[in-house]
Amino acid sequence: MQKLKKQKIQEILDTQNAAIDADMNNKGKGRLRYLLQQTELFSHFAKGDPNSSQKKVKGRGRHASKITEEEEDEEYLKEEEDGLSGNTRLVTQPSCIQGKMRDYQLAGLNWLIRLYENGINGILADEMGLGKTLQTISLLGYLHEYRGITGPHMVVAPKSTLGNWMNEIRRFCPVLRAVKFLGNPEERRYIREELLVAGKFDVCVTSFEMAIKEKSALRRFSWRYIIIDEAHRIKNENSLLSKTMRLYNTNYRLLITGTPLQNNLHELWSLLNFLLPEIFSSAETFDEWFQISGENDQQEVVLRPFLLRRLKSDVEKGLPPKKETILKVGMSQMQKQYYRALLQKDLEVVNAGGERKRLLNIAMQLRKCCNHPYLFQGAEPGPPYTTGDHLVTSAGKMVLLDKLLPKLKERDSRVLIFSQMTRLLDILEDYLMFRGYQYCRIDGNTGGEDRDASIEAFNKPGSEKFVFLLSTRAGGLGINLATADVVILYDSDWNPQVDLQAQDRAHRIGQKKEVQVFRFCTEYTIEEKVIERAYKKLALDALVIQQGRLAEQKTVNKDELLQMVRFGAEMVFSSKDSTITDEDIDRIIAKGEAATAELDAKMKKFTEDAIKFKMDD
Repeated sequence: MQKLKKQKIQEILDTQNAAIDADMNNKGKGRLRYLLQQTELFSHFAKGDPNSSQKKVKGRGRHASKITEEEEDEEYLKEEEDGLSGNTRLVTQPSCIQGKMRDYQLAGLNWLIRLYENGINGILADEMGLGKTLQTISLLGYLHEYRGITGPHMVVAPKSTLGNWMNEIRRFCPVLRAVKFLGNPEERRYIREELLVAGKFDVCVTSFEMAIKEKSALRRFSWRYIIIDEAHRIKNENSLLSKTMRLYNTNYRLLITGTPLQNNLHELWSLLNFLLPEIFSSAETFDEWFQISGENDQQEVVLRPFLLRRLKSDVEKGLPPKKETILKVGMSQMQKQYYRALLQKDLEVVNAGGERKRLLNIAMQLRKCCNHPYLFQGAEPGPPYTTGDHLVTSAGKMVLLDKLLPKLKERDSRVLIFSQMTRLLDILEDYLMFRGYQYCRIDGNTGGEDRDASIEAFNKPGSEKFVFLLSTRAGGLGINLATADVVILYDSDWNPQVDLQAQDRAHRIGQKKEVQVFRFCTEYTIEEKVIERAYKKLALDALVIQQGRLAEQKTVNKDELLQMVRFGAEMVFSSKDSTITDEDIDRIIAKGEAATAELDAKMKKFTEDAIKFKMDD
């Protein structure tokens, strides 16, 4: 009996895989023609394709080179057989999708359908909080309802977001049978044998780690769609994850990311190579094309068929605004003592300029000092270690926080506090207990169940939780905390996209209030330069996405590090006393607003100069 059952399952799997593989071959034939209809640029990238030289399709309109009558007839016949017109446009959402899709989300679904009908893989790159998950699920719902395609599909995502994916599938498209492939070896064996069986499921939701570890089990299937969430994780084509994902047989690949172009041209090529390796086969060809003077504006044209990116400001006119204010504060006497000692310890490196690795370490130590001196061994008085006012008075940022939180509490705001340093969260936790503020916390060590419980406790109606402590990287992905209206960036990431992801935990659909972002900055220290560099990087990102230019943005280099480390050193050495202001919080905020406006103006000029002189960072 068991043997017959296994035989039947294998027959279903073989039939399913054969149908998907055949569909893959048919779709592949029309891809290049579709791309060439978008722009002749693709003939440049695909020149190694034997079919690409047979005919030159120059574009749309009067000047398009027409295909022959026989070819056109063949295409129409094929579409007729498939039941496809190639121009499906839904004016209402699929009936299997629960809840009301917004107009821009329906437009996103239509874009995904258009890619599907033309055999094209794509990048859904809407800004954080615009419902990329719903749009993706609605595509699978459309395939189920209109095409009779029930899968199998695979969603590969960060482990921390798998629960959210399962919940969203159940919520928005309950007709889809979803299986979460995760767990210990015994749990995974049960899932493989009982749940991950051909004909028994539509969607497999799994983590990056499982996609690598369980590839032999997952490669038994040919997949209709492989969907990769937080797809910037595969931007390095030589990484194990990227190599593994390329091994899977699939009709379509869909990448989901809120920050598709945050690093450089090569990483953009890597994503496009993953989507369409037969078109974007050569990184050198891709790089050379964009190095040609005057061709940078073609980048937008190349991306157009693959990339959909909308900003909240574009599509959600009703979404309350977000206002960022940089709040500067001085250092305590103890902080100055440590800051000076750090500079003196590596005086030779600071003066002469050592290797990048050493400078990066100095920069990290200085940034720790800016956060709180208790991050250094032996700085905190004790044992015994006690909470008290010393937690506040030892660090300028803590004095600032201690002034700010009562004001926010008074106006019924709720606060997210982000830091890159887990141990700093420990200090903040002690402080919140000392002041009697109720809080939740998530960092990289928080387990899945605890994480979900904390989010639920904070978001539930009438919650008395006032503050949510989050590590910037662990708390920046797949978490909805729109019940908070204030974000405090206790420190700033080197990569401004990470800080933006953190802000978008609160500034997203469902937010009822204006979101205020307070970015803490220790005055006359390395932090001022880190923030200025972040603003500059974002200005370049805006050029990339909105004006079609792509300036390669590298990690912080040795010269930049040296400049940052040296900045403010003279001020630190000239005064040993505390420079923490005794001004009230309203005055500090007013000064911060003025300083932020000044920096915004500086960045606006920088952007204008970048356009004018075609600067590359």
